Amino acid sequence: MGDDKTATIPTNLRLLMVIEEIARAGVPVTPTEVNAELGLPKPTIHRLFSTLEEEGFLQRDLDGRAYSPGPRLRTMASGIISSRRIRSVRQAILKRLSRQIGETCNIAMPERDAMAYLERVETEWPLRIQLPIGTRVPFYCTASGKMYLSTLARSHVIKYLENTELTARTPNTLTDHDALLEEIREIRKQGYSLDREEFMSDMIALAVPILDQNDRLMATLAFHAPTQRIKIDQALGYLDEMRSAARDLSELVTGSDGD
Repeated sequence: MGDDKTATIPTNLRLLMVIEEIARAGVPVTPTEVNAELGLPKPTIHRLFSTLEEEGFLQRDLDGRAYSPGPRLRTMASGIISSRRIRSVRQAILKRLSRQIGETCNIAMPERDAMAYLERVETEWPLRIQLPIGTRVPFYCTASGKMYLSTLARSHVIKYLENTELTARTPNTLTDHDALLEEIREIRKQGYSLDREEFMSDMIALAVPILDQNDRLMATLAFHAPTQRIKIDQALGYLDEMRSAARDLSELVTGSDGD
């Protein structure tokens, strides 16, 4: 059966199909798992993975066996999402949301060890937190980062925690593994994430997922605000607006109209 599959895949398409399967999986995968779909000879699939790793399109996960998108593949994905047509509409959606909430809104994408700000619209208030496009923030103490962690398998979250120095950014930062695992479990259940002054003192944030066509997180949508202007219970009052904007952003990239 594998030989039949192999015969249908031209040699010059094999690298692209490996990348396609990794993107479809949405979690770190092994060559064997990818090859269950492609049916290539074992030496071939390992050679393809090796080439993609050497060129920076893939990188090994923490367990040393599985692979996830590398810096070149993440840059490609970001470039596609940031095309001029998409960016203009994305900006309009963020501006609408920022007006509704009255605070700075941002879109962030997960990288290997941090969330990176892809887009943001600033509030008009003179008092605001400066986190420009390109800023990278930790997973464990930000609303967007914890939202991303909640989409990973528990075993991957545990590996992340075991290999990350959980520095206390503020007195509210969760640095205990069990406390963070419980927080991530709650986020997974409720579908949104909060930063309760965990990343910066006197700043809170609320994040929701932006999903791809397979209902997996592709990015996060968040707003942050000084505690002088907004409290946690007030922030939660904007969940409907946040989720509506996240659906619009998802449809913008996936081409779905939600029907």
